[in-house]
Order: sequence, then C-alpha cells, then structure tokens
Amino acid sequence: MSKVIFTVQYEIKPEKREEYLISIKELKLLIKPEGLESYSVYEVKGKPNNFQEIYVFSSEEAYDTYEDSLDERTNLLISKITEMTIKQSSKYSTLVEVQL
Repeated sequence: MSKVIFTVQYEIKPEKREEYLISIKELKLLIKPEGLESYSVYEVKGKPNNFQEIYVFSSEEAYDTYEDSLDERTNLLISKITEMTIKQSSKYSTLVEVQL
C-alpha cells in the first residue's frame, strides 16, 4: 500500500494570527481519523503568517475516506481557519508514494 502525503499551504490575515493559533491547536487535538499517521502544522521560515499543514496517510484508501470521518466540530474549525486565510493564497498538493 502506498502512503499519501497531503499538504495545504496558505497565508493568514496578520490580525487573525492569535485566533488562528488557538484554532489550529484545537484542530490538532481533534484530527485523529483511522489511517492518518501524522498531522503537523509548520510556519514557513522567513514568511510570517504563512503556514503549511502536512497530513500523512497510511494508504490511498485512508486518504480517500478522510473527509467522511470528520465530525461537525472539526468541520467548523476547518471552515473558521479557511475564513482567516488571504484569498487565493491556498495551494494544495497530494503526493502518492512510489512502490519500487
């Protein structure tokens, strides 16, 4: 089975930084679906308020069913964080492990 890495990079509005950090901390505690091996959030060095979320899934199936496993509170937090971002700044990437 191939692992999947999903990333989303975005810039948040500077005035929303503290609210963002509180929200992402709560989100990190809530996100624990089966098949998600790790979830991390990084700030881009030298670019304040630019963040990247990195999800590592154990398989393509776990990645494909991820959104279905989220509860209402998690979905609300994701929506709230999305509203804090600067429009057009989000970049998504999905990487599938090559089996050699």
